[in-house]
Amino acid sequence: MKTDLRTYTVEQICEGFVYNELEGKGLFGLAGKLTIQPEYQRAYIYADGKRDVAVISSLLKGYPLGLIYFNCAAENQLEVLDGQQRITSFGRFMTGKFAIIDANGMQQYFSGLSNDQQKKILESEILVYECSGTESEIKQWFKTINTVGVPLNDQELLNSIYSGPFVTAGKEEFSNSQNAMLQKWGAYVRGSANRQEIWECALGWVSKGEIDNYMSKHRNDMNIKGVKTYFNTVIDWVAGLFLTVEKEMCGLEWGRLYEEYHGNPYDPNVIDAQVKKLYGDPYVKNKKGIFEYILGGSKDTKLIEVRVFDTATSRSTFEKQTAAVTKSGKSNCLLCAIGHDANKTKSWSFTDMEADHVAAWSKGGATNASNCQMLCKTHNRAKGNR
Repeated sequence: MKTDLRTYTVEQICEGFVYNELEGKGLFGLAGKLTIQPEYQRAYIYADGKRDVAVISSLLKGYPLGLIYFNCAAENQLEVLDGQQRITSFGRFMTGKFAIIDANGMQQYFSGLSNDQQKKILESEILVYECSGTESEIKQWFKTINTVGVPLNDQELLNSIYSGPFVTAGKEEFSNSQNAMLQKWGAYVRGSANRQEIWECALGWVSKGEIDNYMSKHRNDMNIKGVKTYFNTVIDWVAGLFLTVEKEMCGLEWGRLYEEYHGNPYDPNVIDAQVKKLYGDPYVKNKKGIFEYILGGSKDTKLIEVRVFDTATSRSTFEKQTAAVTKSGKSNCLLCAIGHDANKTKSWSFTDMEADHVAAWSKGGATNASNCQMLCKTHNRAKGNR
């Protein structure tokens, strides 16, 4: 790969800059010669009132901002390989999208700065490496130089590897912070649209976790109909089943749960009553597991981590059971004692036994001393919810 070191002023780089709040659209500079956000780039993430302000403050203080890399995409056409966040911050400030705080603690937009401060920003020199090479060389370099600063996440790297119309369409739908569906999706999907995390979730669901292979197969597709349809089908299925949206629903493996359970008949009103009952049960430790527990027929109590008997209750029950059978010569495991094997008379140590609900928790039994019995480990684990 060939590189040439050049110097541009901020004014030159931002000439013709247009910023559209729909990420990835209208980001150009150098009078249209520079594409600031190629499709393989992440969305703009500096708009937090800290990093964008720090970029402008650095210009005013004369601090170096580090090298920026352009890719020679075609004759007389460049695209930003590294430095998109800084350049977008330049342009957004110059077009009045955010303000900085001056020495007097007052907000100042670019238009309100003194002429000398405006000039200092516009004439600030930026060192740029212009790179040219094959697509694979450029993208490998892109991956390498993004190992510092705010690292690319897995999906951002995959976007760069499989850039094309499919990625462009996906980002327009799932990485668009203005999408009206984000609020609904946010109840069930954890992550940032800007960091491609919702796009990653949608791809993960439709591909059953094989995102790399799926993107490779569909790289040149002109639309994302398959991804969008499947994603919305899963979301609508969840929303239709669980009438009350709980915060613990966000980030669950809904794609997997849809595949496992969407063929089963459910009554949303019954499910809603079950959810409320479990949320009100003090013995349920893991509320995130409630939803899969219900979908699976309320059988796997490990999902909700039902609170076990504390050591004091277990020890007290052990002592009472052991004392009660000492004279009779029977086993202190209540099930061994009524059995017919060699353990019928065995006296187990406390560490060889486990506390068990006499009436199963799943059938309304409480986790208290009056509902506690000690069983040998073999019998307790065989008993289950009976």
